[in-house]
Amino acid sequence: MGDNEKRIKVLIAKPGLDGHDRGGKVVAQALKEAGMEVIYSGLHRTIDQIINTAIQEDVDVIGLSIMTGAHIPITQKLMEKIRQKGITDKMVLVGGVIPSRDIPKLKEIGVAGVFPGGTPLAETIEFIKNNVKKA
Repeated sequence: MGDNEKRIKVLIAKPGLDGHDRGGKVVAQALKEAGMEVIYSGLHRTIDQIINTAIQEDVDVIGLSIMTGAHIPITQKLMEKIRQKGITDKMVLVGGVIPSRDIPKLKEIGVAGVFPGGTPLAETIEFIKNNVKKA
């Protein structure tokens, strides 16, 4: 990595009432090991808290880890706030318990990448490295 190349900064966020954080922590650790800067939100974050953290930390990527089945309404609300706040340059990823039938809907909402449980970590890392908007 050259001096002028900034590290990719990723926020891994656990929205809503989801109490399962092992997957999010595993992904966060893998991204760190791949040389990215990772902020982990902790559990039970509101959409506003997630957006505020993304802005304060100036992240490149917002990664939602959702296990509750509420991924579509949560993601819709997040994308709405992203547009309101004018931070559409941030790439949004969703991972967790995501049925394949919901992937097209998430992409339609504006999610760049969807990573259902069991997705190889290397695939997630490559996707971020290849798709993040370089400043």
